[in-house]
Amino acid sequence: MKIVVIGAGAMGLRYGVLLQEAGNTVHFVDTWEPNVEEIQKNGGVTVWRDGKDERFVEISISYPEEYHDEPELAIVFVKDMHTVETMERCKHFIGENTYVLTNQNGFGGAEYIAQFVPRDRIIAGTAMIGTVMKGPGKVDFIGKRGAGHVHIVKVKGTPDAFIYRVADEMEKALMHPTVQEDYMGTVWTKLVFNSVVNTLCTLMNIKMGQFAAYKNSKEMSRKLVDEAYDAIDAEGFKMEVTRDELVDQVMFVSEVGNPLHYPSMHQDMSTNRPTEVDYINGAIVRLAEKHGLKAPYHSMLVDLVHLKEESRKYND
Repeated sequence: MKIVVIGAGAMGLRYGVLLQEAGNTVHFVDTWEPNVEEIQKNGGVTVWRDGKDERFVEISISYPEEYHDEPELAIVFVKDMHTVETMERCKHFIGENTYVLTNQNGFGGAEYIAQFVPRDRIIAGTAMIGTVMKGPGKVDFIGKRGAGHVHIVKVKGTPDAFIYRVADEMEKALMHPTVQEDYMGTVWTKLVFNSVVNTLCTLMNIKMGQFAAYKNSKEMSRKLVDEAYDAIDAEGFKMEVTRDELVDQVMFVSEVGNPLHYPSMHQDMSTNRPTEVDYINGAIVRLAEKHGLKAPYHSMLVDLVHLKEESRKYND
């Protein structure tokens, strides 16, 4: 399959490298100049696995304006707030038959992509995979090879032959995909997961395993999940898992799956980039308000993350 990965950050590199090593033709486009220049200079990226087993992987990369092939699949991994401007720079190579896949963290990425691509050619989903960008052209894959899993779902319509082709290639790459049928339920399940782990680990400057080790972590998770599910139930979304199952998933992934991982929001905070909290906890607050409900826990977390963002200007 001919694939272009839009956004050669942590997750973009992980998806692209794994799919390339599974036999696909993969090209990366990125807008972060230090990253593009470093990768072009070296002809590839340095990859670690849990901080060990350093290796070099040859990849091809360019700025969006320099890429003119027509891929079968474009995989978008940019921050939600940058989706529209990035897609504007990439729209010239999105052909009439190109599908676009996004596993972005918050709610909004697929909706922004729909300004450029018909909804029946957009594949959304979730990724339970941890990855850390260590610098331009340097990425650390968290977890053993084959750890983690991916859910993919068409934004409009039922699963078609192409989404199963994507799933086959992901399986060859040991990404363990599952094809789902409910777009909103799939995306919101991961969003609520992120609203707990991403946000609390960011505020406390801790890894997922350190969060899980706190004696009241499960109770904190339960309060945030319940508040989110109240809004989701009012909207009528059919979630992939029950409240109890999602709380258990938060604890299992934090304790067993990725205990040494700093979530992506933490990585943004620590590198002085804007976070996606408005697209995660903020999305829950907006959904609750739509139905006349309150979401005080999530509302407070949004303010606390933004306060921490503002406080960075006082750091030496």
